[in-house]
Amino acid sequence: MAAPLPTEIKLHQKSRVLEIAFEDGSRFELPCEYLRVYSPSAEVRGHGPGQEILQLGKEDVTITAIRPVGNYAIAPSFSDGHDSGIYTWEMLYNLGVHQAELWNEYLKKLEQAGYERRTEALRSR
Repeated sequence: MAAPLPTEIKLHQKSRVLEIAFEDGSRFELPCEYLRVYSPSAEVRGHGPGQEILQLGKEDVTITAIRPVGNYAIAPSFSDGHDSGIYTWEMLYNLGVHQAELWNEYLKKLEQAGYERRTEALRSR
């Protein structure tokens, strides 16, 4: 079953959040950092299982532009120069539904890698 279609997409620059509402009534607030570290691009995901590249230092990343891709996706440009990820409606919906578990999984991977997130980035949100 395909994910519901978005009815509204708003970028909140100050809080660095992409707010997206879907036709089923779901509404998600997806931080730019979260979207960046879960980019569907090969640069992040690799070209096959086990080739994922852990994204470090993305606490302050923002979305600088959003380009529509057909009627099925968006391609955000991030402030760190990353702009090759195409986020389908299904992917954005799944990122919203599974946000808590995916974020905790990312934080666990950072901890295992010995990376400590900068707290000043968190306080400014």
